[in-house]
Amino acid sequence: MSSLLREEMQRVLFRPSKQSLVEYIEIEEPTHGRHFLCVSVAKNKLVQLCIVRCQISQTAMKSGSKGSHTERSSIQECYRKAEVWSLQDLILVDGRDADVDDPCFLLHFDKVRTVTAVSCSAKYSFVRALFALSEQHCQKPLNLRNFDWAYITPTSFYSNRGDCVVLTQICFYAVNLVCLSMCPVPLDA
Repeated sequence: MSSLLREEMQRVLFRPSKQSLVEYIEIEEPTHGRHFLCVSVAKNKLVQLCIVRCQISQTAMKSGSKGSHTERSSIQECYRKAEVWSLQDLILVDGRDADVDDPCFLLHFDKVRTVTAVSCSAKYSFVRALFALSEQHCQKPLNLRNFDWAYITPTSFYSNRGDCVVLTQICFYAVNLVCLSMCPVPLDA
């Protein structure tokens, strides 16, 4: 489903303006409809972040032959960019608290924009993409605060930055904790 959504947004929103959709996450917004935080790269290597609003509209279409006029209803998704920023203008990405599983984070431009992802995993996935794009296209590191760096930057063992690697790291830490809790502790009297 997500690949179909990516293709649809690429076709409707980004390809006509000669941009390539790199990453997107679904976010929670107070207004009705689905919302996405997207990052795209233009042909001139300009990196943009945008909030995309998806509204579902019903249209009535006439069909049939000359004699019969029937109408059928069609549900259409309408995508539009509600807010747009340049990655160059992003001053800081604040994860709020690295020790809490919180899907909310703050994007500091000239104003602060609060974003609530649908999951903490989605938040980290998006920030990893921003981090890589900032190094690649802006030639400067992205200013991050209150994130667990183990999930942002790859180490030599974890070179793939996907969500599966994050899950593997969590499992590795859990196994270590279990092993440590089973070790006998010598009691010197």
